[in-house]
Order: sequence, then structure tokens, then C-alpha cells
Amino acid sequence: MAAGPPIGYTGGHMRFDLITIFPEFFAGPLSFGILRRARETGLVEVNVQDLRVFTKDRHRTVDDRPFGGGEGMVLKPEPLFEAVESLLEHGVGEASKPGAADPQTAIVLMSAAGKLFRQETARRYAQLQRIIFICGRYEGVDERVAEHLATEEITVGDFVVSGGELPAMMVVDAVTRLLPGALGNEASSQNESFSAIEQESAAGEQGTGPASLRQQNLRPARKAPSDSRDANGMLLDFPHYTRPAEYRGWCVPEILIGGNHAEVAKWRRAAALEKTLRIRPDLLEKE
Repeated sequence: MAAGPPIGYTGGHMRFDLITIFPEFFAGPLSFGILRRARETGLVEVNVQDLRVFTKDRHRTVDDRPFGGGEGMVLKPEPLFEAVESLLEHGVGEASKPGAADPQTAIVLMSAAGKLFRQETARRYAQLQRIIFICGRYEGVDERVAEHLATEEITVGDFVVSGGELPAMMVVDAVTRLLPGALGNEASSQNESFSAIEQESAAGEQGTGPASLRQQNLRPARKAPSDSRDANGMLLDFPHYTRPAEYRGWCVPEILIGGNHAEVAKWRRAAALEKTLRIRPDLLEKE
């Protein structure tokens, strides 16, 4: 590995925080090319936070089985909330998301069920001072993280990877390239692929700040149910919830606890359709 500053190197123009259960993953990508130079010159600061530090049990458990049944494990809300609050040095109010108090900070949940990351998104992020990335794993992330903690939910493409670490690095790299001084020649980023196209369509992306952004999980899109609105489309995965059943006043939907599998399946289908219509309506378009 090439020599370079430690991952916790401070003193930059933009700060990236990466919350993960695999902190060692980032050592390589951060030690080469533009990202290494940007860190060495203090243009960016990168902090990698081990999620397991915020667990309470001897096994450092970060996940649990989902309510309502199903395969896989879901990342628990407690360690994620506490990790973000530790980084922000303040708590999360019930009425507002933590990023809402600071328009220069975004809390981004990396997931296959989020809005598609585009060059215009990278330009919007480059105007911020800080981005906190939550790198999801397993079956997904407790939906209360998406609803009450993250200010935005992002996917890097219509495919599924094992975790949010690699997609988060793609976003960090794309944003760093747009920071003044990162490339040396400012015209380089303006003349690259997608820049002209995205500039023309920038008005089409809704939401201009982190407080208006939304959420996601690490799961593939599902084939849409037979419905006149989505017969030939795909659905994002339904929301996942795990223990505790109540966290900071935010409760798991009662239907997922009742044990009626038919009603659970009906709720999951409706919730998946609602989320797709809200975040990725393009997936429902007929081919």
C-alpha cells in the first residue's frame, strides 16, 4: 500500500464520514490518486467510523432478524443513531432529522432502494461542507434510520452489491473531483462525460438541499405485482424493521408483529409500491 496520511487526517475543505462495519475496507481506495492528494493537501478530511464501537453487547451485534419474517438480517437502529449523533455531537430530535439543523451537512444512506446518484447529485454534494455516509449491509437497514436519521437515500445503479462501502467510495470520488483545486485544471471536470447533459437537466432533479432528501436499503428491486399502474415495472424492496419494536417513540408497524402472514405480505406489497412511486417512479414505467 502506498504511504499517505492516516484515514483520520483532518483539516480539510470538505469532510466525509464513513460509518461501516468494515473500516479496513477504505484504506486502499483512500491512498491513491486524486483522493490521496486531496487528503494530503487538506482539501478533504475523511473519517472512517467503526459501527461496532456503538454496540452494547459482548458480541458487538449490529443486526437482528426482521419483524414479519423473511430471510437475512437487518441492521439495528440503535448503533446507527448513536454513531451519527457521536459524529454530530448532538442528538436527533423526534420532530426533525439531524441534518435539518445544518443545511451544509447531508446524512446519506447507501442502498439499492434510493434515488439514483447522478453527476448533478455530485455537484450538489460538492456545495456542502460535510457528508456522513451510512454503509448498509445484510438484508437491509431498519426503516427508522431512513425515515428519522438519513437526509437522503442513494443508489449508484440498478444493481445490488454486498454493502454500501464501495458505492460510498464512488460518491466520495465523484464529489472530490468537483472541489476547486482537486484536479488542478478546473476545466477538466466541466468538460467530462455527463457534465453538459446533467447541466441541461439539472432543473429536473427535485430537492436542492439535504433537509429535503430521502432514504433506502441494500436490496434489489422486485418484480411489480399485477396492477394497472405497474404491470411491467419493478418495485423497490419493502421497508424492513427489527428490534426494538419501539425506538425513541418510533414504533414498528403493528401488522408486522401480529403474526398474520397474509396481512404482512399485503402490507409489504403496498409499502413497496408507495416507496417506489415516491423515490423511483421510473422503475414503474412500461417497457
